[in-house]
Amino acid sequence: MRGGSSPLPSCRALLHHCRCLEQLLQIHAQAITQGLLPHPQSFSCRILNAYSEFRRSADALRVFGQIRRPDLVSRTSLMKLHLQEGRPSDAADVFRQILFSGLRPDGFSVVAALSASGHMADLSLGRSLHGLIVRHDLDLETVVNNALVDMYCRSGKIGSARQVFDSMPTRDEISWSSLINGYAKQERLDVARRLFDEMPHRNAVSWTVMITAFVQGRCPIRALELFREMNSEGCRPTSVTIVGVLSACADVGALSVGCSIHGLISKTMANSDATIGNALIDMYSKSGSVETAAVIFNGMRHRDVYTWTTMILGLAVNGDGDGALYVFSEMLGSGARPNGVTFVSVLSACSHAGLVQEGLSWFDIMRGYYSLKPQIQHFGCVVDLLSRAGRLTDAEDLIGGMEIEPDAVLWRSLLSACLVHDDRRLAEVAGKRVIGLEPDDDGVHVLLWNMYASANRWDEAREIRKTMRGRRIRKRPGRSWIELNGVVREFLVEDKAHFRQTEVYSVLEGMEKQLRSHCEQYHSWIMI
Repeated sequence: MRGGSSPLPSCRALLHHCRCLEQLLQIHAQAITQGLLPHPQSFSCRILNAYSEFRRSADALRVFGQIRRPDLVSRTSLMKLHLQEGRPSDAADVFRQILFSGLRPDGFSVVAALSASGHMADLSLGRSLHGLIVRHDLDLETVVNNALVDMYCRSGKIGSARQVFDSMPTRDEISWSSLINGYAKQERLDVARRLFDEMPHRNAVSWTVMITAFVQGRCPIRALELFREMNSEGCRPTSVTIVGVLSACADVGALSVGCSIHGLISKTMANSDATIGNALIDMYSKSGSVETAAVIFNGMRHRDVYTWTTMILGLAVNGDGDGALYVFSEMLGSGARPNGVTFVSVLSACSHAGLVQEGLSWFDIMRGYYSLKPQIQHFGCVVDLLSRAGRLTDAEDLIGGMEIEPDAVLWRSLLSACLVHDDRRLAEVAGKRVIGLEPDDDGVHVLLWNMYASANRWDEAREIRKTMRGRRIRKRPGRSWIELNGVVREFLVEDKAHFRQTEVYSVLEGMEKQLRSHCEQYHSWIMI
């Protein structure tokens, strides 16, 4: 070292400014040469954490293994490594070792243990940790209470999470956001929104949690309205916010809003990652602008498996099955390995394009060459593929041979195909299966009633009506969304609550009169 300076501060300074793996390896080698490892442990922990940040789990574990008597800080660093690598049970084991060794846990180790409990949804472990926190007077720390709230939310105990939240001496944005997210996961969006409105201070994370909750709760319009509020309050969105809002645009086909967000990305997020690119491809594809989606796809320097998958699915849902399979062949040529979601997109493309043999071949290749176990979505695509081609018996045989229990979506797909191909026997079987799985499905009850009525099977039709009355099942009105001047409007069939209903019905009546007039003129011309 120059000027006789102490090696430890110099290595710490170098580690603080370390920006790549090559630099870390050099610092690590220098520390070993100068006898700085494995002691002091604090420096070993910094090396361990640095390897964790570069996703070098094996190197980090080797550093820990060289520490003879790991202290609390070292063990906590190991717990964080296990959590980062998706091994919560290993992290919990390390915490047990902390207790068995006689070390007194602190807030950092307890937070890591709670995170492990939450990820495993191990409520028993979580409650034990809660008791330990109270005994060691750690429940005054906000970060510990936040971890408790998150653990109970992940374990589905929203009442316990609320009790912890209400008893907290101080709360921050994370406290509020964790509880809001917990209510959202239980589909209690109104409670989540009330909590959000009660927040004394809201940051980008808080807004993102609430927007994402509306998207995942199938309330895309409310998500877009909230995003507009976020912008009006001057809060800058994060990349996670943008992905959520683009997903909402895709759900309702809000193309102009999506284009505006695309412009915002170009201005403020020049170095956006593949996740945003994937969300843009998805939004443009679902909004019918697959050409723009292809331009974004072709312009992306770094494509992950989800980029390829999103483009394949986008082409498939827009009716270009051949184009989707061409992109899939390019994906395989690039060396990218398809996953289960990719094959859902490929099978969907084959279904939309009527490529039955190709679809069945890829289904076999997925199971054989790639050793991917088919999930319910894959079986659903193959059933749809066979059903569209009129091979209803083959579809029924496939369902009968499934290793997993078929769900209502799969039976509903077969039911629709049976009605198209007038296979009433199989339609009745599929319909009853759907009702058995989802007794309150109004659509299937109506479809079966219509089928029985058209076949003059009035006893069965009356039984369906009786069941609907007994279970108080009413046909839910259809709905549609229309985007106008950047605002998405939602309309329901026979909607009487819309604030401009008088004008809407007036225009509809005018359109109906014009259509009737044109039809009458057309028929008169035909007669002549």
